[in-house]
Amino acid sequence: MMEKDIILKADKISKQYKLGLVGTGSINDDLKRWWYKIRGKENPFLKIGESNDRSTKGSSDYVWALQDINFEVERGEVVGIIGKNGAGKSTLLKILSKVTSPTTGEIKTKGRIASLLEVGTGFHGEMTGRENIYLNGAILGMTKKEIVSKIDEIIDFSGCQRYIDTPVKRYSSGMTVRLAFAVAAFLEPEILVIDEVLAVGDAEFQKKAIGKMQDISKGEGRTVLFVSHNMAAVKNLCSRALLLENGIITFNGNVDNCIDQYLSAERNDVVDISQYKNRQGKGHVRIIDLDVFNDKLKKINLNQFKSGYDYKFEIKVENLSSQKRDIHIGMSLFSTKGQLLTASGSEYFLEKIYIDGKEIKVIKLSIPSLPLTEGEYVLNLSCKSDLNGLEDFIKDSLIINVENIISTERNITKFPREMIQINHDWSQ
Repeated sequence: MMEKDIILKADKISKQYKLGLVGTGSINDDLKRWWYKIRGKENPFLKIGESNDRSTKGSSDYVWALQDINFEVERGEVVGIIGKNGAGKSTLLKILSKVTSPTTGEIKTKGRIASLLEVGTGFHGEMTGRENIYLNGAILGMTKKEIVSKIDEIIDFSGCQRYIDTPVKRYSSGMTVRLAFAVAAFLEPEILVIDEVLAVGDAEFQKKAIGKMQDISKGEGRTVLFVSHNMAAVKNLCSRALLLENGIITFNGNVDNCIDQYLSAERNDVVDISQYKNRQGKGHVRIIDLDVFNDKLKKINLNQFKSGYDYKFEIKVENLSSQKRDIHIGMSLFSTKGQLLTASGSEYFLEKIYIDGKEIKVIKLSIPSLPLTEGEYVLNLSCKSDLNGLEDFIKDSLIINVENIISTERNITKFPREMIQINHDWSQ
């Protein structure tokens, strides 16, 4: 049996942070660590601190962003790293990229690492795009001759030819990501580390970038570590995946199984919408409840949807301010792999939905003959107003399960999983 060609190894990596204004400790803490170290004793702060569960109130000033992380990556692998916000994904990539150091453990690598951790990282705003290519190449350890041999390909791939001699401070975030990715990919690092930044680019560039990463791994034998919340991209690109939960690896293996476990954990986290904390928007008007009824107007749970049957969603919103507002509700439906299936807004059906100060109002969405195949789907909800724009947005507000009923009465056979048009109606 051939010996594995391990290009990266994480050995018992942990990272501790102190909460508050000081992120990693204080001078007093550092002196205490040093004093214990020179006497050959264990770091006294390793025994304190709590797991990094951001949703709970802790009793300690110290948290473990990562705890005892162990894994190996072979040359040419594309490894996806997934998990909820705050799970420790970015912290892990910063340690792997040597942006920050671990509290315990060590990283062993072979060859150069190029990182795309945040938009504009490593770019100087006053320098032109061309000058930043040379700067980034030098940071990655490339010689000027190597950079010159690749610069035309970098500029062409980035699509920023017209602005290449313009200071980067005048670039949009999408243009900056395009150029940064092109530099990292074409200057041939042995390990490429990417943290979600491709989401800033448009669909055309994301497709190009994923294709390039596939070429890097399969054609050139280089290694990619890819963090993303886009499950479709992880599934298409990665050969293996890690799942992080509260700073701990809970799964390491097959991509499909990893995604299923991640989505299963997300389902278990679904709570009453009124208690949902992960929201975006101004918050003057909030979505406080959602009920679903079948064609007999009986309230159902999330596992009782059936293909071809009629359903009514009742979305309850509350105006928390004293001002009267004109609002509308939006709905979008995704597959659990992140593919958008359909979307709609009440403004296309209802001229005005007025809600007075401190009033609670119910808006109804009716869907006849639900045209979905068997499986699970994710529903996002939003509320906008004429005064403030986006008031409330709840991502993954519901994860619903559809049962495919083969019925002559309903004449249901099979429905497509691509983008679909669903017959529906909004009412008050």
